[in-house]
Amino acid sequence: MTTDPIRWAWAAGLLLAWLGLIALMVLQKRRARRPLQTPTADGWTVVFASQTGFAEELAVMTAETLRQAGKVANLISISDVDLNALKQARHLLWIVSTTGEGDAPDSAARFVRQAMAAPAGLEGVSYGLLSLGDRSYRQYCGFGRALDSWLRRSGAEVLFDPVEVDNGDPGAIRHWQHQIGLLTGGTTEPDWAPAALDRWTLIERRLLNPASPGGQAWHLAFQPVDGTPDWQAGDIAEIGVPVAAGQDQTTLATREYSVASLPSDGRIELLVRLMMRPDGTPGLASGWLTQQAAIGDEVALRVRTNRGFHGPPADVPLILIGNGTGLAGLRAHLKTRALSPNRAETWLLFGERTSAHDAFYDDELTAWRTSGILSRLDRAYSRDPGDGRYVQHLVAEQAAEIAAWVERGAFILVCGSLEGMALGVNAALEAALARERLMELTETGRYRRDVY
Repeated sequence: MTTDPIRWAWAAGLLLAWLGLIALMVLQKRRARRPLQTPTADGWTVVFASQTGFAEELAVMTAETLRQAGKVANLISISDVDLNALKQARHLLWIVSTTGEGDAPDSAARFVRQAMAAPAGLEGVSYGLLSLGDRSYRQYCGFGRALDSWLRRSGAEVLFDPVEVDNGDPGAIRHWQHQIGLLTGGTTEPDWAPAALDRWTLIERRLLNPASPGGQAWHLAFQPVDGTPDWQAGDIAEIGVPVAAGQDQTTLATREYSVASLPSDGRIELLVRLMMRPDGTPGLASGWLTQQAAIGDEVALRVRTNRGFHGPPADVPLILIGNGTGLAGLRAHLKTRALSPNRAETWLLFGERTSAHDAFYDDELTAWRTSGILSRLDRAYSRDPGDGRYVQHLVAEQAAEIAAWVERGAFILVCGSLEGMALGVNAALEAALARERLMELTETGRYRRDVY
């Protein structure tokens, strides 16, 4: 019998989560057979606004709980909500995430612009709200709070106080589940749980930028123990990081990373920046992954679908924009293109600090450019003498060409840091395309982001 506390925590986590895994698999299969619907006056309407897929998962479980209690429940993405139909609904349950400093998910752009611009006549409509956020941001649950304010100003009746979830806090999620149980009069046991984490082995760790003026960036690879799951470019790896819980006990804290590989690679690859706290100690997850976990160690990991960052078909032009470790998510899309013989033109614009130390995956990118998998490759290095540009400067310089690609039907995918890069790129794209045009691309799914 093992005495390793991490293995005990692993076993306990799997035991507690297996019911949640089975339930989620069943729900996903049912959802695949059942299209999203529109708000109606009958029963309950569950509306979700998701950036990375977590809000959607909770919405699916909420709708299924209502159905199991004998209620009519319609599930709908906020991108498909029609305000006039919304006014006909009687019972609304909102599950929404906040991205960055108080921003709405990209899928909510049209709803925010068209519906939330002014109060609406929602008298006679009752609602509950589950708001997902992260207290490390100043505008905690910013979009959820803005939505709650708009609903109140529109005359809707609050069923119960909004439930706010800090970084996936299971206690807050259980509280939401309890509220749903009170509404339906049914039981909600067992407690909802995140899907069980699978067993993977850390097989490679390589520092990509020795002597860089920026933080260390590490290439990590994990091999599945029990068979390779399926995923696609844009999806996210959730990793269970061991956390001491006192009395020689260990729990797992989940952290998310963009996946840089495909199932055909037979392994998950990540590009992880070692983060340092103000006191000089390494960050919880990045420190463990890059400094403490040993090659050969088992790691708890699962891949979560992130439809909000999936790419277009290979025969559609694609513009990829990112910086730093955001290259991970873009690399997976390039790998997808490399597998297709009928790919359209693909353009990568990327920014980092120095060409000498931070040209991540340079050999790979150069080979793709030479073979034509990459039609264009533009890179900026902010610390290089004679350059000093960031990736948003590349976007501004190439504004006319980007606009021409968009007119030919190109999608734009952005991956990397929210601070500086994402906001700067968004401003540069607005200048290149006009704000209304960029909003149209957002609403139609041709402008997608994975920013953090």
